[in-house]
Amino acid sequence: MVKVIAAALLVNALLQAAQPVRIIFDTDIGNDIDDALALAMIHALETRGEAKLLAVTTTKDNRYAGPFIDLVDTFYGRPGIPIGTVRDGKTRDDGTYLRPVVESGFYPHTLADSQKAPDAVAVLRRTLAAEKDHSVVIVQVGFSTNLARLLDSRPDTSSMLPGRELVRSKVRFISAMAGHFPTGPAEYNVKTDVEAARKLFTGSPVPIVFSGYEVGLKILYPASSIEHDFSYTPHHPIADAYRAYKPMPYDRPTWDLTAVLYAVRPKQSFGVSPKGRAEVDDKGVTSFKEDKSGLDQYLTATPEQAQHALAQMIELATRAPGRK
Repeated sequence: MVKVIAAALLVNALLQAAQPVRIIFDTDIGNDIDDALALAMIHALETRGEAKLLAVTTTKDNRYAGPFIDLVDTFYGRPGIPIGTVRDGKTRDDGTYLRPVVESGFYPHTLADSQKAPDAVAVLRRTLAAEKDHSVVIVQVGFSTNLARLLDSRPDTSSMLPGRELVRSKVRFISAMAGHFPTGPAEYNVKTDVEAARKLFTGSPVPIVFSGYEVGLKILYPASSIEHDFSYTPHHPIADAYRAYKPMPYDRPTWDLTAVLYAVRPKQSFGVSPKGRAEVDDKGVTSFKEDKSGLDQYLTATPEQAQHALAQMIELATRAPGRK
């Protein structure tokens, strides 16, 4: 009987390990190009059966951010993914690639303006409420605006739980591109909304694994991949966005891609620090204190891990829609 129970537990563990990672992607897409590459990665991971994209929320308060997400989702054959957009967000400029790609006419989409999408917090609450307990990974690759507001949110028709308890109940962990570890200068995603970052870092009821500025900085996405690996179609929104972001050729740090890779393939990507507590000062500078009772960790990368991670990121970001 003991052997039968042990075998059953092993089979159950293997089945659970094979289940797709259920992801909410919270992004400031439009401020940098790595967000777009990261979204392409998630779609490839879903096609491979490794992930399930539940919703996308944006912390960039720009009319083209939501439509850009919609057209990328549509390009990859998933036009129905819920999109939520921030209200009264921190960055509102068009950037360099959102509007050209949205208005190019090459990419169908139904969302005409970000403000026509539901509020991000409402989408987060509704999405989490529909999921099983401890089943969701939130990948945050922008500001902490939406997640801080989620923690403060009140019960509504989607769930009678207040925000912090809803997160505690439904989220396994947060994979966040934020900060500079173990310490360093203020990083963009943190210093743009310091108040929200401090609220999330100190108030998250679930573990946060941080991919700091230093990780993505040393793993550069090559321009040669943009020039060659997307040529299977004459028009590709990710390649078009990359070319529009800055004059080609340029190699861009893979900040947001690292957070996605760890969220789905934690054992095939990076190392992690001991557990501890991430902190943010009033200037947006992050620091980390080791503490066995802490919930936080940050990613580390040896040269070999960085090389292996880059190969995975390129292969996923460039995978054609529908190709396993």
